[in-house]
Amino acid sequence: MAALILPSDWIKNWDKSGKNEFLQFFQDLARKPSSREFVKDLQTALYELCWHVIQGNLKVDVAASLLADVMELRDDMPSILADVFCILDIETGCLEEKHKRDLFTQLVGACLICVPDGMLKERLDPETLESLGLIKQAQQFNQKIVKIKTKLFYKQQKFNLLREENEGYAKLITELGQDLSGNLTSHIVLENIKSLIGCFNLDPNRVLDIILEVYECRSEQDEFFIPLIKSYMCEHQTLCHMLGFKFKFHQEPNGETPSSLYHIAAALLQHNLIALEDLYVHLLPLDSSIVEEHKRAILEAKQIARKLTMVLVPSEKTEDKEKEKEKEEEKNEKPPDNQKLGLLEALLRIGDWQHAQSIMDQMPAFYATSHKAIAIALCQLLHLIVEPLYRRAAVPKGAKGGLTMPLWNKQAPRPAESFDDLSRDVFTMLCYLGPHLSHDPILFAKIVRLGKSFMKEYQSESRQDTKDKMDSLLSCFLSIADQVLLPSLSLMECNACMSEELWGFFKLFPYQYRYRLYGQWKNETYGNHPLLVKIKAQTVDRAKYIMKRLTKENVKPSGRQIGKLSHSNPTILFDYILSQIQWYDNLITPVVDSLKYLTSLNYDVLAYCIIEALANPEKEKMKHDDTTISSWLQSLASLCGAVFRKYPIELAGLLQYVTNQLKAGKSFDLLILKEVVQKMAGIEITDEMTVEQLEAMTGGEQLKAEGGYFGQIRNTKKSSQRLKDVLLDHELALPLCLLMAQQRNGVVFSEGGEKHLKLVGKLYDQCHDTLVQFGGFLASNLSTEDYIKRVPSVDVLCNQFHTPHDAAFFLSRPMYAHQILSKYDELKKAEKGNRQQQKVHKYIAACEQIMAPVHEAVVSLHLPRVWDDLRPQFYATFWSLTMYDLAVPHNAYDREVNKLKMQIKAIDENTEMPLNKKKKEKERCTALQDKLQEEEKKQLEHVQRVLHRLKLEKDNWLLAKSTKNETITKFLQLCIFPRCVFSAIDAVYCARFVELVHQQKTPNFCTLLCYDRVFSDIIYTVASCTENESRRYGRFLCCMLETVTRWHSDRAIYEKECGNYPGFLTIFRASGFDGGNKADQLDYENFRHVVHKWHYKLTKASVHCLETGEYTHIRNILIVLTKILPWYPKVLNLGQALECRVHKICQEEKEKRPDLYALAMGYSGQLKGRKVHMVPENEFHQKEQPVRSATPGTLQNGPGNTGKPAAAASAGKAEEGAVEDSDKSKDKSQAAQKTASKNSTAANKVSSSNGSSTPNSTKGSKEKEDKEKTTKEKKEKKEKNPGSTPEAKAGGKDKQKEEKPTDSKEKTPKADKDKRKDDKKEEKSKIDGKSAEKEWSKERDVSNDSKTKEGSKVEKNAGAGSMKSLVPRSEGVESEREQKRRKLDTHSSPSHSSAVKDNLNDFKDSASKHHPNHSTVLPKSKEKDDEKKESDKSRDRSKEREKKEDRKDRKRDFSNSDREMSQEAKRRKDENGMSSSKHSKSASPSESPHSNDKDNSKRSKSTSKDKSDLAKPEKTSGGKKESRHDKEKSEKKRDSTGAKEEKKHHKSSEKHR
Repeated sequence: MAALILPSDWIKNWDKSGKNEFLQFFQDLARKPSSREFVKDLQTALYELCWHVIQGNLKVDVAASLLADVMELRDDMPSILADVFCILDIETGCLEEKHKRDLFTQLVGACLICVPDGMLKERLDPETLESLGLIKQAQQFNQKIVKIKTKLFYKQQKFNLLREENEGYAKLITELGQDLSGNLTSHIVLENIKSLIGCFNLDPNRVLDIILEVYECRSEQDEFFIPLIKSYMCEHQTLCHMLGFKFKFHQEPNGETPSSLYHIAAALLQHNLIALEDLYVHLLPLDSSIVEEHKRAILEAKQIARKLTMVLVPSEKTEDKEKEKEKEEEKNEKPPDNQKLGLLEALLRIGDWQHAQSIMDQMPAFYATSHKAIAIALCQLLHLIVEPLYRRAAVPKGAKGGLTMPLWNKQAPRPAESFDDLSRDVFTMLCYLGPHLSHDPILFAKIVRLGKSFMKEYQSESRQDTKDKMDSLLSCFLSIADQVLLPSLSLMECNACMSEELWGFFKLFPYQYRYRLYGQWKNETYGNHPLLVKIKAQTVDRAKYIMKRLTKENVKPSGRQIGKLSHSNPTILFDYILSQIQWYDNLITPVVDSLKYLTSLNYDVLAYCIIEALANPEKEKMKHDDTTISSWLQSLASLCGAVFRKYPIELAGLLQYVTNQLKAGKSFDLLILKEVVQKMAGIEITDEMTVEQLEAMTGGEQLKAEGGYFGQIRNTKKSSQRLKDVLLDHELALPLCLLMAQQRNGVVFSEGGEKHLKLVGKLYDQCHDTLVQFGGFLASNLSTEDYIKRVPSVDVLCNQFHTPHDAAFFLSRPMYAHQILSKYDELKKAEKGNRQQQKVHKYIAACEQIMAPVHEAVVSLHLPRVWDDLRPQFYATFWSLTMYDLAVPHNAYDREVNKLKMQIKAIDENTEMPLNKKKKEKERCTALQDKLQEEEKKQLEHVQRVLHRLKLEKDNWLLAKSTKNETITKFLQLCIFPRCVFSAIDAVYCARFVELVHQQKTPNFCTLLCYDRVFSDIIYTVASCTENESRRYGRFLCCMLETVTRWHSDRAIYEKECGNYPGFLTIFRASGFDGGNKADQLDYENFRHVVHKWHYKLTKASVHCLETGEYTHIRNILIVLTKILPWYPKVLNLGQALECRVHKICQEEKEKRPDLYALAMGYSGQLKGRKVHMVPENEFHQKEQPVRSATPGTLQNGPGNTGKPAAAASAGKAEEGAVEDSDKSKDKSQAAQKTASKNSTAANKVSSSNGSSTPNSTKGSKEKEDKEKTTKEKKEKKEKNPGSTPEAKAGGKDKQKEEKPTDSKEKTPKADKDKRKDDKKEEKSKIDGKSAEKEWSKERDVSNDSKTKEGSKVEKNAGAGSMKSLVPRSEGVESEREQKRRKLDTHSSPSHSSAVKDNLNDFKDSASKHHPNHSTVLPKSKEKDDEKKESDKSRDRSKEREKKEDRKDRKRDFSNSDREMSQEAKRRKDENGMSSSKHSKSASPSESPHSNDKDNSKRSKSTSKDKSDLAKPEKTSGGKKESRHDKEKSEKKRDSTGAKEEKKHHKSSEKHR
């Protein structure tokens, strides 16, 4: 210590510098303010100096002179030095070295001048005093001390205790009770009291007691009594005991401690006249009993809560009520006075926070403040502290408020002047107050407003260091919000203003902070306080009451009750409401409507509660069957959409939740995003769109909104703007898109392993649909700049973010459209030219500038060899355009405009509507009408520009460096198939794009091959689709079939749209396409054969899928078939085959898989409805007349035979690209042809349906048939007349179209006879249908035997078998194994399929080789055919004209017979209905697609001899009305067909020779 105060160097160099340094040191110490530390430093320094003297290091006289100098520095220096001497006296007295004691005595003697004798006598030992000469003898001195002490402390004096004599006390009371307002001070009164004590010999303790009594009566006079007691005081303990006795006096059973006693105790504590721990022991109740009481209160609260949530029997309810009454009576008995709480209240009222805090720390948490008086006292104290800061920083504009007087005493906490001052006491006080701030709503509002102003200051602060300091205050405010504000709100009585005030503060926090607070509030706060436990139970009870009575009819009153309840306890209420909605989804609408009375804070809490319910880990998001999403999740998703649209709730939390779930690889919650976007933006995603809706979706935004959706969600402008703002502010737009695009495959490969295939498909569809919907929302709502700024280029999306190509282009497409339009506008402004041509050129220039980088970017998406056939420009063009760019939906625009006109008319006619409302509605409708018309005009101009651009681009689209087949494959693989299943509009777009590429006469694009590849084998595509994808794929096929059917229906349309187009070339020359050469084109009849082959292929694929038994195969094919129903099936026998299989599905799946059963039943019903529009096969495509020479297998592989059916194209072998195989098939077919030509004796009597010759039936069967036909001919003629068939009656437009091109051949009497014979035989086969299942195998065996007997050869073309002849059926039963073995692909295809395949094989081979020799095969026959074709065409035209007239006559002729025969025909049909249906059921799956076709061909063969005989009865039945012109026409027809067949025979036999 010496080293710290007096360095030893000072002593050594005392004379030189030590003395001066010592003096300087003491002077420095003397200048410091008086404090305990300063006195200690002085004492230490003096002690060290004296010790150096005792040690002999310093001379006594030198030290004495120095001490004399030091004594002048301060008044109390002698006393300090006397204390040092006292210590040294004791220390040196114990030492053995006498010289040190002598040195000490000398030093004290030398200092007697400085220190008074009295001080030394008080402090030094008597022996030392004696040696110094201050006293004579030490022993006498000691005796004198003992006597004085005895007299002071042990000798009793006689006092006046008021009983003996009261005059002195009376004067004392008068003295204390006088008016204190004058110049009277406590000092004067104290002197008077002393005089009274001395004069009347009063007891001092009794006097003190009277002073306290008077003080208690005049408790407001603190300023007088506190100094008086301070001056009068003898010891603290005495005063404390006196107060303790006073408190004890009031602890009687019915005693009540007066507030004035609490006040004087508090005042004395505040001024430290007594100690709290001394007084606390005198107060009741004990701390242990307080803790027990607190625990009891918690248990009671929990019991009450349990009772409210329990279901009780009425008898139990009455018992409980009685018990509650007893408890209330017990409570009404006055509880013992709690003196500790009374003292606490008094301390708080005078502002003594330290002592109050100490008392509260002794008690359980919030026990003290749960008493209203204490809570209010603490609130008053807080008012006083925060008032200055509140007035400065937090008073709202226009608010006045009442000023609060500050506390007068200096010991009270200091008022807060800045936010930093709040952390001194305010936050601590609030934490002690807890939920009981609810007692003072005004203070609640002040604290909230202070928090609001702090947050604004915090957010505006730019300096980081200041912000770091403010972070601690921010955390304090968050703690106050959690522990005080929200619990207090729960205890407030439905105070909506406080809720709004609190929202003003909370909305400045990020949603993460807010949701954390709500979570604490909901899950933890209610369990910490007995009062809140009760409140929670009461809230749930009340919520149950309201929800039981909530209906659509009483939404308003129930909504008010919900609002009232939600102001205080929103978390509990919403938790219960959401639990009910998860069970009963029909509550969603009334609940949403009833939430209109909520505050902003409540809406925010609702958002949190919804997210918490969605994220509940205890709930499974799948149903127990693991195939569908749980209904509770669907209900919550629906609620989300409705609530977030209707009310201004912040969406950020919900969207972030969905994003986080996607990051975690969970896609269930995309359902929520789908609902939110649908409701808020009005963008609906469904694959069940009607044709009208789909047409409207190809127009502009206004048309989409008006006619594109099922439910027209109006007034979405504000809600969609809110959704957009949230996505942009929180940067969630692109992440959501990318995560959804990636998650599509994640559903299958990451999530799908353990899930049911059906559920995986649903999740995939949900993910995909939401992506399409969300992308559509961004495209239509984001500005160009926002979109371009956020969405990267295609190559970045695909290569860096691993987005699938279809999704990447889907996201980028709006960006390209925006950029092109903005660039186009820019170019228009730069050069002002109004000519349309100039505008188009500018548009093309804009496209080139914008799309050039895209063309470069797409190259990296695929391997280099892909670009050998497709140009990047073509690929980018396909993916960047939409239906909006290709066509204007004029019908849709007209439809919507007409609707609006009707609305206006209805408004005018409505007499009940007020005039102002009428005017508004009319204005709205007129404005919409104008918008739609303007939009249509704008789209029309746009489409014209786009088509012009495509016309210029088309020549560079396809390079076709490899085979044409490869080009089509790449086009389908990379463009059509990925996009046609993306959305319903994309499906239509793909079909229309193919048609457009064809119409543009694009070089190297084979339309025929493209359609063939699409229709030929759909099994794999269908099997790999999800449910929604199969709907879109079906729509795509429907649009493709629509185009094909339009071409098929009318020769004129075909010639106009396909006749001279490169897409329908059957051969390609080395020099390229010569547009004028018709010989290279596929002619109309052969096209019809090809279409029939496509229908057959579709049937084959459909039957295969239906027979697999696989859930997805069956479901998907049924969906596809339902979608393509308008255009397929068109052929009767194919339709019957499908009907049979679908009926089987209905029977098998009724109990097993109800969803498949429902699909199958739905399709079956629709298929039956379409049956009237189906036609027999020979009406669908022209079947061959009787063959005179060669079968189509002998036809050359060149363009010279286009008039023959075999020139049609087939995709059979060209798909494999095998030229050698096709050559082999040609050789085989030619060899077969030679053998067939030898047997041409029977050829005149045979009509072949697929190019293979078949033997005639036996003579007996012919005669039988002849008899039947003569008896039924009249009826059959009526039934088969085109004017009276069910198809014609149904007025099917498709049927009429298909009949036109075949009129010249089918309407001749001979053709009619053939037809009627065929149908008669059909009826006969129906009658025999009961045994059909057993006889199919026998029929095949017998037909084969008859063929071998007749010596006829059967052709074996690729993929085609021979047809079977109709023979009497045996009774033998075919084994099940035989039936199963027969599959569809092992049997012969319908008519001409083999010939069509061969020739399409040849065509593909020639296209892939580009061999020049193909154009020079048999030039003579080619020239002959050209001449013949021209003459045939002229004949056909004249016949068509004649036929039209003939048809009109015949309609009139047969009208009478129609009426007569209708009843009989109907009855006959009814009789045969059951047998035919059984026939179709029993037919083996492999034979059904063409069973009717076989029957027709067999019957036509077997009865070819009788045709001329049957012509006569037919004529006689209608002969009276048949003109001579008809006879001549039929004869001409027979002659011409005969001549044709002779020519064919001649040419083919020449070639073989």
